[in-house]
Amino acid sequence: MLTGRWTRLPGGLLYARASLSPPPAAPVVVLVHGLVVSSRYLLPTAARLAPRCQVQAPDLPGFGRSYKPWPVLDLAQLADALAQWLDALAIPRAHWIGNSFGCQVLAEFALRHPRRVERLVLLSPTVDPAARSYGRQLSRLLRDTLREPPSLGGILLRDLAAMGVQRAWATAALALADRIEDKLPLIQAPTLVVRGGNDPVVPQRWAAQAARLLPHGELAVLPGRGHALNYNAPEALVRLLRPFLGL
Repeated sequence: MLTGRWTRLPGGLLYARASLSPPPAAPVVVLVHGLVVSSRYLLPTAARLAPRCQVQAPDLPGFGRSYKPWPVLDLAQLADALAQWLDALAIPRAHWIGNSFGCQVLAEFALRHPRRVERLVLLSPTVDPAARSYGRQLSRLLRDTLREPPSLGGILLRDLAAMGVQRAWATAALALADRIEDKLPLIQAPTLVVRGGNDPVVPQRWAAQAARLLPHGELAVLPGRGHALNYNAPEALVRLLRPFLGL
């Protein structure tokens, strides 16, 4: 079972969903959401992980229920906010799971705070270097909506309303400008890249390239799934992650 918790950071209050009664001495697993959405769409996976670990799923600053700084925080600032949040919770290290834009935040985090990363999971990592434009990304995202559960659309609209269009647009610009491909070769943590077999946002070519760029990377594919694996395939995803995370 998960519960909502607030943590005061230098910039404001950060909201997270967390295990209510984690197993004693269980490892900490932190899930980081993608662009526009909040930790709300991570719940299907978080709930299935909770019996085996201490789950934490924060709303990044600017997203969901967390504080809304302006101008928006860049990737380095988002990574540092996560480190401040860990400090406040007295969590020295964790396993990390990110989806989409959350992978970009975690790539930055792994470079800035490498000692705080046990193992890293990149679900559907963006941005494909061969499609670094608003038009190509929007086209791919629209195609992906046809492959996601309809209920995800409701979550997206609610979280967009909480974030605001101006903030979402500014953050999207940061995501497009970020060259994750230059950061992956510098990440030392064991890393698993996971792609949905029907994900138009992250084609097989880019997912395989991302895994090859990582010094300790490997690739797994969940056939027939779209971009938001944590929402559209939580049971299959957790089965895949358990041996990698030692759960």
